[in-house]
Amino acid sequence: MEYIAHKDGDRKQKLIDHLKGTAELAGKFADSFGKYEWGYCCGMLHDIGKYSSEFQNKIINDTNDRVDHATAGLQLCDKCGGYYTILDYVIAGHHIGLMDYYKLEERQKKKICNYQAYSKEIDVPELKSDPFSTDKTKNPDFSMSIFMRMLYSCLVDADFLDTENFMKNADTNRRSGESMDVLLSKLKGKINSWLENIDIDSINGRRSLILKSCMEKGEKSERGLFHLTVPTGGGKTIASLAFALNHAVKHGMDHIIYVIPYTSIIEQNAEVFREIMGDDNVLENHCNVDYGDSEELKPMQLASENWDKPVIVTTNVQFFESLFGNKSSKCRKNHNIANSVVIFDEAQMLPLNYLKPCIAMLEDLMNFYGTSIVLCTATQPALERFFSKDRHYVELCPDLKTQFEFFKRVTYENIGSIAFENLIARLKAEKRTLCIVNTKKCAQKIYKELEGEGVYHLSTSMYPKHRKQILKQIKNRMYDKNMSCVLISTSLVEAGVDLNFDTVYRQIAGVDSVIQAAGRCNREGENGAEESKVAIFDLEGVKAVPSQSLNISITRSLLQEYEDISDLKCITEYFRRLYNFRESSLDKKNIIGEFFDWKYNFDKVAKEIRLIEEETRVVLVPIEPEAKILLDEFKNQGYSKIGMRKASQYCVQIYDNIFNIMHDAGMIREISPEIDNFYELVDTELYTNDMGLNLSVDSGMDLYL
Repeated sequence: MEYIAHKDGDRKQKLIDHLKGTAELAGKFADSFGKYEWGYCCGMLHDIGKYSSEFQNKIINDTNDRVDHATAGLQLCDKCGGYYTILDYVIAGHHIGLMDYYKLEERQKKKICNYQAYSKEIDVPELKSDPFSTDKTKNPDFSMSIFMRMLYSCLVDADFLDTENFMKNADTNRRSGESMDVLLSKLKGKINSWLENIDIDSINGRRSLILKSCMEKGEKSERGLFHLTVPTGGGKTIASLAFALNHAVKHGMDHIIYVIPYTSIIEQNAEVFREIMGDDNVLENHCNVDYGDSEELKPMQLASENWDKPVIVTTNVQFFESLFGNKSSKCRKNHNIANSVVIFDEAQMLPLNYLKPCIAMLEDLMNFYGTSIVLCTATQPALERFFSKDRHYVELCPDLKTQFEFFKRVTYENIGSIAFENLIARLKAEKRTLCIVNTKKCAQKIYKELEGEGVYHLSTSMYPKHRKQILKQIKNRMYDKNMSCVLISTSLVEAGVDLNFDTVYRQIAGVDSVIQAAGRCNREGENGAEESKVAIFDLEGVKAVPSQSLNISITRSLLQEYEDISDLKCITEYFRRLYNFRESSLDKKNIIGEFFDWKYNFDKVAKEIRLIEEETRVVLVPIEPEAKILLDEFKNQGYSKIGMRKASQYCVQIYDNIFNIMHDAGMIREISPEIDNFYELVDTELYTNDMGLNLSVDSGMDLYL
């Protein structure tokens, strides 16, 4: 009898061919962390349940019969015992996802169709090597769960690719990009002239010094943990890329992955990388990017599924929620994190509620999967105590203290608590100033008092495309130094947005946020530090948002203790105190504890891990023509992934308290019952071109400004 895995019209793929094809691909993927035989074994056993006569009838006669084919591989692994049981979760979940242990136990006992015909065509591959070295891990259960995740990623990506290759008759239109050697040559062509500047009394000379250090340490350093602690304006984007490319070439690494908290930085950095390395080598993977289904863009759309490009730029949310995810759609990419350089830009933004499990994940990526980690920021978090005691980092920036002294371009002034009207008076007296506050509602209130020629507002109450348009207007206006420019914003401009104001006002927040805000002041060092003021203020009668109160309290105390809040010792002390106060909530959902004594809760953890935890609703603003077309498509044709990606450019997120008021008043309504938490703005007059969605809806509630 001929056993079939897939059928496409008259074409058939033999089951043995699919198993071998998947096994070879999964083995190749697992070989990136030295576990070829494990990946190969997963691939050979994952579909042996298709050897049942019931499944063959389903395939050959194209019936709708439901035949469980994944449990067979699980039960065979249990029968083989030993190392094979490690594959239980992986094989059982290759379609429905990595499951919780109690569901696995149900599958182990489940009665299934006879699949013994497998033995006529395949032998069970041998497993000889240990999954990992137990003497390198503090928590073998957690490390084992990561090993299972990596194998799962290898298997599901290989399964998808082999099936796709058959169904599309080998015409998949996938392109992996150029080699690291080629990309390094492109970078050197761009920066060689910069490196000739050795004048350390100039900003560009200092940037060149940092860049050279990163290139040299990239070539000379072994894999591991690195810090790139660079003052704002020190050129860390190109410097980190230079380190990563040199390091990847030296060690034969496959990918460079930039993990960034804000999409505004992602878009900016990705554009810089594309200019240097070419469009086909840089993949943006986040909610605001849309790779359509045209032939020109299809390779990028496909690469976003499994990160099969040399340079990937993504978000903290995408990165960690994929690593802790359990569904194939999220997990396919994870094996491509192995044997890669992973750079955390603005490393101080690592998620506090999940800091311990995230650091434990990074530790294992370094220990067992050939990954190098770079923590890149001007405000380096004090994370050493969360890594193992024998884990030491290499600082890539030469002579830190000297660099920070040279790049000091501002003077901090703590003006304490100030009345709202006094703040407005100060801002009216400024010509080119930035004021950053802690909430969107407060930003709108201040803007309304100032609105006029040269006054702008930026916050996430504006949809992404709108924010980009306003940001472009601001940058164009700032080219003419005779023109006034006043920007009222939330924290979204603090990191990675190239703005250059004469003065900055920052509502009190965490020390890291204050210093990042200061990076928008006197950015190019054209004025003296004494005249470039960063005013730290609090607003009288305004409560702190609960999630920010601890950070603010620590900053208040440090302002009394340190003359200069940007002092490296002050920054370290800030994070030390923050982590000490938050110690019990640095693994808020007990993620690490869900993997214990072989009872692993993959599904539960995937649902628990939410880096953005505040309850928000997504509202589509149908003002621009494309947004109106998309709204009609959702209502008349239903949901599509491509449509949702496009719509993200026209959406804002609102918290439940505002949502309830607006929904009850009929200002917003559900778009379609088939899409959860997705609404349209009915009263489009509530959205203005200067301020976005008006949040000053009257509720009689004590909302936080």
